[in-house]
Amino acid sequence: MGFFTNRKLDDVLKDIYKKTRIKRYFYLVLGCFCIAVAFNLFYAPNDLVVGGVSGISIIVNEFFGMDPSLVILVLSLILLVISYFTLGLEKTKNTILGTILFPIFVKLTAHIAVYIDLDASEMLLAAIFGGLLNGFGAGLLFKAGFTTGGTDIINQIVSKYAKVSLGKAMLMTDGLIVLAGGFIFGFTKLMYSIIVLYIISLMTDRVVLGISDSKAFYIITQEEKEVKNFILKYLHHGVTSFQAYGGYNDKKQTVLMCVIPTKEYFKLKEGIHQIDASAFFVVTDAYEVFGGE
Repeated sequence: MGFFTNRKLDDVLKDIYKKTRIKRYFYLVLGCFCIAVAFNLFYAPNDLVVGGVSGISIIVNEFFGMDPSLVILVLSLILLVISYFTLGLEKTKNTILGTILFPIFVKLTAHIAVYIDLDASEMLLAAIFGGLLNGFGAGLLFKAGFTTGGTDIINQIVSKYAKVSLGKAMLMTDGLIVLAGGFIFGFTKLMYSIIVLYIISLMTDRVVLGISDSKAFYIITQEEKEVKNFILKYLHHGVTSFQAYGGYNDKKQTVLMCVIPTKEYFKLKEGIHQIDASAFFVVTDAYEVFGGE
């Protein structure tokens, strides 16, 4: 029965990828193009090292004058081979296309700064718009299930064999590259690179998850009936009750869960405080809401 279920789930996953194949490949191409433009228009001209093999290529170009696209391609292919032997085919195959496409787009867009003339003194603008464009491209790639390989592979290897989280692995690998860029190009550039990384992470999340227009409330209150009536009768939204046990006292208690539009967040928050000032509640972003009556 379990084998049949697993086979059935595998078929579902294959159907998902099959139905969205064209869209996924479009996201892959557009994502690689956006990251390449961000690199050639904002990072390389301003010596902003924001990690990854692209950051290494800027450092190598500074000392040896080598074509960044060639450095990115060679390093990425080496890491791709390493990934196959250390992480396996399943985790490697979704990086193959990105590994090849990204350096190609870096080469094709190498002279974009000639046609789009930006004021080199506006480093903050370069950091902001470079981060936004890079984050947009990275978000498209992750949404489609691809990556550009590079140090993403190193991060996974470090995480697997050093038994650390992926976040810590990224801090170790990309952090060292960014720090090296700071020593070579100056710590002012390092600070701009950190701004870029922060913007990339925010933009990537927005593209992958979308913009939240709803909030999910999880409420524990002694005035369960009143809070429930307030949500149902005054805010006109549904509410779900489920039983839970307190971790400290192991007592049974009711948790109310409801999803409301972000614009009504303040109403429910203040309403709960008015009904039960000692109520405990957690509010999270709800990016997608389906079903219900």
